[in-house]
Amino acid sequence: MSAHATRTALAVNPVPVTQKTKGFLRIVRHGVGPAAIYIITYHKLNAQQGTLPKPAMAEGAEALIDLLEKIGVDFRVSEVRGALEDILRFGSANIPDLWLSDEEMVEKGLGEA
Repeated sequence: MSAHATRTALAVNPVPVTQKTKGFLRIVRHGVGPAAIYIITYHKLNAQQGTLPKPAMAEGAEALIDLLEKIGVDFRVSEVRGALEDILRFGSANIPDLWLSDEEMVEKGLGEA
């Protein structure tokens, strides 16, 4: 008797492949100082027309940094550091080139279940 799975058994239980989508984060600051609120939205580049992304909210700069870490933003990238400076100076910025699957978006609070 063999302990190896047959091809039929392997075909019945395929491993799910999660398709990641390229997009960017849009961060908008409302208010100033420690009471500022940040709205973070993940925009898919190949999104269908008429679909709106679900925003997440961070109350204060520390909560924003925690949320960005949870999403997986790499703070060593110069575009990310520049975007954070732009948020402080201008009130909004984009963080480009993020790849997230639909499951990751829901898990991180940026999409609908």
